[in-house]
Amino acid sequence: MANIKSAKKRILVINKKTIRNKMIRSAVKTSVKKVVAAINAGDKAAAQTAFVAATKAIDMACSKGVYHKNNAARKKSRLAKAINKIA
Repeated sequence: MANIKSAKKRILVINKKTIRNKMIRSAVKTSVKKVVAAINAGDKAAAQTAFVAATKAIDMACSKGVYHKNNAARKKSRLAKAINKIA
């Protein structure tokens, strides 16, 4: 455990940021799972509405610095590509 006051504060701040990042990442994963479930069910309309919510969650995570911009773009692209494959 740290003895210096500033180091103790850094530990607290890092813990807060870690919790925030986990919450955001979890929200993204949940929204992506909803899109994938709709795709597997073959429901294109539900997949598209879930995709809008997932895109918003991914963009928010990207703007907060949780995901790199290329990672966010890749996730959105793969979801869109999967939705477009539904006939």
